[in-house]
Amino acid sequence: RSAEGLRRLGIGGTATGSGLNAHPEYHTRMVRRLSELTGLELHTSDNLFESMQSLADAADFSASLRTLAITLTRIANDFRLLSSGPSTGLDEIRLPAVQPGSSIMPGKVNPVLAEMLNMAMYHVQGCDLTISLAAQAGQLELNVMMPILAHNLFESMQVTIGAVRAFTEKCVLGLQANRSKAEGWLEKNAIVVTALNPLIGYAAGARLVKEALASDRTVGQVALEKAAAGELKHRDQDRPVTEQEVATALSDMRRLTEGGIFGGSAGG
Repeated sequence: RSAEGLRRLGIGGTATGSGLNAHPEYHTRMVRRLSELTGLELHTSDNLFESMQSLADAADFSASLRTLAITLTRIANDFRLLSSGPSTGLDEIRLPAVQPGSSIMPGKVNPVLAEMLNMAMYHVQGCDLTISLAAQAGQLELNVMMPILAHNLFESMQVTIGAVRAFTEKCVLGLQANRSKAEGWLEKNAIVVTALNPLIGYAAGARLVKEALASDRTVGQVALEKAAAGELKHRDQDRPVTEQEVATALSDMRRLTEGGIFGGSAGG
């Protein structure tokens, strides 16, 4: 949407947008002719004075690229973190090896494509800073900073296109999930107690988590042990929770991602 502003042309504004010494139809006819030559849907400016003074449309488009760069940086950071390991990191995803990882550590796979995307997006954000400075550098009725603005705007687009294409083709498409490691992290995570809340309530769940952390066991192990001993009381009924109820509640962690009040209706 921000690119729409780039379709408005101020050509023919001549002196400060007045159109002085230009044919009355020059602006309209030039925009029409440029549309024909380029195949682009270009528009006449509804305010030539503003078009001569301001480069805000270009700055707005650059800001959109910057926002995209910020999002892509976050994604690259997640790839780097989730692929860290295998022994001392998360190791939830495996990235394709695109180059030798290390001369001293055989078999090491570095997240070089994610790092490349990081660096490319830092560059795009730097270009946006230059563009914002150029856009505000106009004085009174004229802004002459278009050359540096245009250079950095094209640079941002080219870098973004190339970086995203390389990251997609050489990293994302070859990505593999390490299911066993991810499932192991989930099993050890205290968040699984949420699945037991409808059975035992919040307070009892908090006690389970504390005991699991203190004894270096999983919440599931502690819950099953207490259920077997009859020490886990039902939240709403005057009876102990059974091992089968605990096992059933912990059997499908996907339900934790479906929203709503767990144990009630989804989407509430």
